[in-house]
Amino acid sequence: MTDVEQRIQCRWCHGQSPASSRSCEQCGAPLDARDMVTDSGWREAPRLRDLTEFRWSGSVLQVDAGVVPVVEIALSAQDAIFFEHHAMLWKDESVPMSVMPSPGGARRLLAGTPFVLSVARGPGRVAFSRDAPGELVVIPIAAPAEVDVREHALVLATGTLTYTFEKLPGVRAMLASGSGMYLDRFVAQAAPGLLVLHGYGNVFQRNLAEGETILVEPGAFLYKDSSVTMETTSVNFKGDPGVGATAPPPPPPGPVGDPSAGAGGQAPAAGPEPKKGGLFGRLKSATSAINVGGLAAAAGSIRSGGGLGGALSGLAGGGGSTVFRMRGPGRIGIQSMFKPHESE
Repeated sequence: MTDVEQRIQCRWCHGQSPASSRSCEQCGAPLDARDMVTDSGWREAPRLRDLTEFRWSGSVLQVDAGVVPVVEIALSAQDAIFFEHHAMLWKDESVPMSVMPSPGGARRLLAGTPFVLSVARGPGRVAFSRDAPGELVVIPIAAPAEVDVREHALVLATGTLTYTFEKLPGVRAMLASGSGMYLDRFVAQAAPGLLVLHGYGNVFQRNLAEGETILVEPGAFLYKDSSVTMETTSVNFKGDPGVGATAPPPPPPGPVGDPSAGAGGQAPAAGPEPKKGGLFGRLKSATSAINVGGLAAAAGSIRSGGGLGGALSGLAGGGGSTVFRMRGPGRIGIQSMFKPHESE
């Protein structure tokens, strides 16, 4: 057995690899690359080198980290993986396939997630792609542990993981553009497992301390540890001054004891009492009740492809923004782009 002094720890997954290795044996992350962390604590996901190989159980994974990344796995006879069927790029004809029923029924249809997941068993080779630009993120999961992932981010999961889903409670979660209604949950119970995810754009990860909170736009959320709690909330800008706005200057003070007096010391004459009711008054009241910011947010969501759900989210958000409030401890991952999906 190799001494710990002769091994190097991966900055991404904290796995141990021989000191002579250039890539982590567990997740493929470069071991000789500088750790990229922003001032706010976000760590950039490692950029996997083209044709990087790493191992899980008796199987070997190889990554083509191009503009549209592809992962190929050479399955050993005792290993299996599961995935969404449309993510498969090609496979050896000899690789047997089956389906894994997923719970939920009609609820999964409403969430836009597939009714079943495909299963491939070794021996043989299978390749996968999400058919979109972005980055592949490899997440080893030690037992016992759980990871929650946004829908349609899974590329593949090893057969040692169990799969369930978690419903996001509340109407806001249903209306939030692209947030979906469910999170995919992957659990390592008796043995460790491996997740390969696709993030659109660039992927970043941050570790939240106990009780630390952060607000994340629903389309940016990618994954989290199950220890991180998540709730849907709104940041409402209604009534707040805009950036750079200044309040009007106060009127000049009048004589002491007469706060209603103006600069000349005379109290302003009382104007006629405004009329109440009437068609004009009712129209004015109705107009003031409309949240113009909410309409603008709804229109912007429609233009950007958010659809009816995004438009309703803009109206429900009152001109603000629907966000996820994440509370530590644990890690969270985000993506810099968002692409809406439909069930296939």
